[in-house]
Amino acid sequence: MSSWWELGNKGRYRGDELATREIVCPFCQERGNFSIDHRAIKKKPNASKALYFDTLRCGICANYVMVLWSTRDFGPPAHDFMTLPWPRRLTDVPKQFPQPMARFWLQAHRSYADENWDAAVLMARSAVQAAMHDQGAQGGTLYAQINHLAERSVLPPHMKEWAHELRLLGNDSAHPNGEKQPKQGDVRDILEFLDFLFQYLFILPSDIKQYRERRSRQTDTA
Repeated sequence: MSSWWELGNKGRYRGDELATREIVCPFCQERGNFSIDHRAIKKKPNASKALYFDTLRCGICANYVMVLWSTRDFGPPAHDFMTLPWPRRLTDVPKQFPQPMARFWLQAHRSYADENWDAAVLMARSAVQAAMHDQGAQGGTLYAQINHLAERSVLPPHMKEWAHELRLLGNDSAHPNGEKQPKQGDVRDILEFLDFLFQYLFILPSDIKQYRERRSRQTDTA
C-alpha cells in the first residue's frame, strides 16, 4: 500500500462488517471471541472511503486488541484489517494457498519460529513438492518434477535453481548422516524462497484474476 486509504482494496475478507471471527487474540490465541469496546471512524475527504479504528475486548482473557480496518471501494463488498498487537505465533495462511500446501507452509514457518531447523526444512520441501503436484508436474522424484515445470515454463529459471536448493537442503534433513545440519540462515533463506514461490504460483494469479474482473465490471458499466 502507498496510502492507508488503500487498506481494504485487496478484499481478503467478504462483507462490509469486520470479520472478528478471523481475528486471533495475541495473548491467549483464542480466535473470534471479541466484543467491540470502542470504535472511531475517519472518513476520507470528498469520498465515501472510511477507516475504522476499533478496540476489541477478548471474551476469554479480557485483553484488548486494536484493529484498523476498511472496506474496498469497488466490486462486491469486502474488507481487510490490521491488528496491534498481533499474535507472535503464526496463525493465518493466505486464503489463496490450497491444501495440503497451506498446511505444510504453516508448519514450516512455525517450526522455524520454534528453532526446529530440520522440521522447518522438511515441511518446506513437502510444501514445494505438493505445489509441484498441484501444477501438474510429472516425474517420480522432486528433482524430475521441478525440471518438468521448468521445461513447461511454469517455473522461471531462477525459481528452478532455488527449488533445487531447497530440495537438496531437504534431502539432508530427510536422510541425516549426523554431519550435515541446516543452519538458521539457510533455513531462513529457504522459507523466503518458499514465500516467493507461493506468491508467484497462487497469490499473483488470484490478484490478476481480481483485477481483470474489476476491469470487466468497469467496462460493462461505462
